[in-house]
Amino acid sequence: LEAPVLVLVSGGLPPHSRDIDGARQRVADALAELAPFAGEHNVQLAIEPLHPMYCSDRCVVSTLAQALGMAAPHPPAEVGVVIDTYHLWWDPDAWSGITRAGAEGRLAIFQVADWVTPLPEGVLTGRGMLGDGCVELRRFREAVDATGYQGPIEVEIFNETLWATPGAEALDLTLSRFGEHVV
Repeated sequence: LEAPVLVLVSGGLPPHSRDIDGARQRVADALAELAPFAGEHNVQLAIEPLHPMYCSDRCVVSTLAQALGMAAPHPPAEVGVVIDTYHLWWDPDAWSGITRAGAEGRLAIFQVADWVTPLPEGVLTGRGMLGDGCVELRRFREAVDATGYQGPIEVEIFNETLWATPGAEALDLTLSRFGEHVV
C-alpha cells in the first residue's frame, strides 16, 4: 500500500474478561513486537485513543496520555498517535497531550468530527457533521497547528444520514462546514 501511517484501534476486552489492565498490557506487548517491523518498512504506527464508551468492545486506549505512554518506549518514527476530536473532546488533558505529541514528533494523524447527542443505537455511527455538536473544532485545529503539524486533516464522520446524502451534496456540506468550523 505504501501508506506512511497505519492507524491502530487496539481492540476491547477479550470475551468474558474484565481485565482491562491485562488488555492494555497486550496492546503494549503488540507494539513492542510490531514497531520495529513497521520501522523497517517506513511505516509509523499511530495509536488512536477512543472515547471511553468504546473501551469494552473496540479500544482499551481511552486517553491521549495513555496513547502517548504506550508510544513512549518506541522511536517517534515507529509509533505516533492520532488526534481525533470525536474521541478526545471530553478529555481535560487533551490540550497538554497535543502539545506533548507535537514536541515528541508523535502527532501522526488529525481527524475531525463533532459530538452530537442523543447518540444513535449502537453509537458507532453517531459522529456529527462539523458544527452540529459540542466539540471545539477550531480550538483543536489551532492546538494541532501550534505543534507544527503539516499532515492531513481527515474529516471522519460515521453517520447514516450523511452516508445516505448524495455524494456531491455531502461533499459540499462537509467542505462548507470545514471552512466555517475548523479552518
